[in-house]
Amino acid sequence: MLSYTVYSEAGGVGKTSLAANLAAAHARAGLDVLVVPLDPQDGDLSRLLGVDNDRTDREADNLVRHMVQSGKGALDDLVRTSENVDILPEHNMLSDLQDHLAREQQKAEQLGDSYNIYAQLQRVLAEADIAEAYDVLICDPPATESVHLYNAIYATRNLVLPVEPSAKGQASVDGLEELASNFAEQMGIEVGVLAAVPNGFKRTNDQEELIDTISFPTPEIIPDRTSLMEGCWKQQCSAFEYVRTHRDRRREYEIETLAQFDRLARYLEAQADIEAPNPPEPGALKEDVPA
Repeated sequence: MLSYTVYSEAGGVGKTSLAANLAAAHARAGLDVLVVPLDPQDGDLSRLLGVDNDRTDREADNLVRHMVQSGKGALDDLVRTSENVDILPEHNMLSDLQDHLAREQQKAEQLGDSYNIYAQLQRVLAEADIAEAYDVLICDPPATESVHLYNAIYATRNLVLPVEPSAKGQASVDGLEELASNFAEQMGIEVGVLAAVPNGFKRTNDQEELIDTISFPTPEIIPDRTSLMEGCWKQQCSAFEYVRTHRDRRREYEIETLAQFDRLARYLEAQADIEAPNPPEPGALKEDVPA
């Protein structure tokens, strides 16, 4: 299974949009995809893909309940589907995840048991046989150093880094590399960076020089597509669905952006030796493909 966390500690770099569009790109190639968004704030991936209906329902079963072993049913019952992507929707209980896990840790320690506060998402996914049910697992934690992030890293062991092509973005990548390395050493695990994805590229000389300094693979460099991404949030869909359904005419530069998402998905799949069964021509939409 290909598993990775899409993360940047800098806000406004299109982290959640990248996660959603990569998920859609994997799924449209015929792979089974599960996304686990972990952001306690509104304006998250569940909102983007229109599956956040139960977010404020205090009685609803949700991922946090399962992480503290108080789930009300099977994890599968929580899954919602959008554009052939399965999602474990976010819930407001994520805001208190740190406190919930700390209480569970205290209980375990009082009984003389060990408890890894960062391994609870992995445990939940393993108990539900997610690795057998899905080809791709994507986590989308908040853009802060938190228990949400560390559970995502522990569960996936790989990172995809959206990068602002600026000095600030480069500093963010450097800081994240150190953060991930320290966490991996502390937990006794290996954490890899599959790719860095410069986002919002405007072809300036300074941006090109900064991109050249990134030490990780940069298989695709995404131009500034503010209008396209804002449209996706408004219509609650991926860029593929937005261009197919909500654009009155095709814009070639947007089709090329879709192709970039497709090519990036194929690149990431190759890192896990996964071959998608039905990969489309990059950027091609259903009505563009000959019968």
